[in-house]
Amino acid sequence: MPITAIQVKEAKRSDKDYKISDSDGMYLLVKKNGKKYWRLDYRFAGKRKTYAIGVFPLVSLKSARESRHEAKKLLAEGVDPSQVKKERKRQSTVPTFEEVAVKWWHHERDKWTDSHADRVMKRLADNSFKALGKLPADQITPLQVIAVIKKIEARDALDVANRVKQCIKVVYRYAIQHGIVTTNPAGDLDGIVKSRKVTHRPSLPKKELPEFLNCLEGYSKRGRILTQLSIKLLVLTFVRSEEIRGARWEEFDLEGNLWRIPAERMKMKVEHLVPLSQQSIDVIQRIRVITGRCELVFPSEVNRTKIMSDNTMRQAVFRMGFDGKTLGKSKAVPHGFRATASSILNEEGFNPDAIERQLAHQERNGVRAAYTHHARYIDERTKMMQWWADFLDAQASSYWAEHS
Repeated sequence: MPITAIQVKEAKRSDKDYKISDSDGMYLLVKKNGKKYWRLDYRFAGKRKTYAIGVFPLVSLKSARESRHEAKKLLAEGVDPSQVKKERKRQSTVPTFEEVAVKWWHHERDKWTDSHADRVMKRLADNSFKALGKLPADQITPLQVIAVIKKIEARDALDVANRVKQCIKVVYRYAIQHGIVTTNPAGDLDGIVKSRKVTHRPSLPKKELPEFLNCLEGYSKRGRILTQLSIKLLVLTFVRSEEIRGARWEEFDLEGNLWRIPAERMKMKVEHLVPLSQQSIDVIQRIRVITGRCELVFPSEVNRTKIMSDNTMRQAVFRMGFDGKTLGKSKAVPHGFRATASSILNEEGFNPDAIERQLAHQERNGVRAAYTHHARYIDERTKMMQWWADFLDAQASSYWAEHS
């Protein structure tokens, strides 16, 4: 006959442990000290076992019967309820993915600027915490990570998808190193994000450099001198168009022959160093005569508090005949000179890593690019930039020699 709530409450201590049966194998175990425990005897895999339901009065008779029902249901499914309880207890001691991610973020943030640290946390919170944040870190599977990444990919945010994937990967690397988990569910997901079709900007072939430099030298006769000088500096430094156009005088150390572009103006949000050749210094000194009193190196002709437009430089290149419509001249755009420089420098045997660093290119393995030190290969890059400037001088001279 099932036990009643009154029997449970009034059960007294004895000189030895005893049981009061309920039904379906459940009983109240009354210890000599008077403490009362709910237990369930059952058989699993041919062995007799006991499931510890809880302690009375923390667990009432009604709650104990509900737990018995749950245990019986698990047994019917071929699952050991004691093992399930043990696993739940273990999971309660394992931090969630969100907790581990926050610990990793605090561990890394001293290496970052405040703005970069904020972006990293916001990216994780916005894109992964809803699906993964409350799960025990050691229970997350590769398929769950893939589902998160594919959801981001579905909105065509491919760069974000790659960054989130890489963030999850390094969070788990941290977790492994600190004994929280033993495997990395994002460790083998390279290539999971589809590649965006790349549209290459038109670049100038090496053989057309001499003629281009000659046209550029004569551009001041038909256009604005500041536009001419902006293109000269762009060709000499092969930075991105927006990095030239947004340049500020405070970024230049002409005594140290260095241009320090702050992280907030860089595509990858990492400070970039540009060693300045003597030819670059000469061009900058000429520019200083024109705009040295302004904050911007290349202000707009209309409003000197705003930067020169991208179209100004592009149209200047087109007016020189490099518009794809002029016989014997290829189409070129300001950004394309990066590809021209990269191709020639690689042909000349310069260190490919130094070239990539000078181009401030993102590394293929995602967020790791953000940790690449901005001064890496700086000595090689300094020599390379001077060689490049001398090479351009030689190309210009070859045109004048041939056409004089």
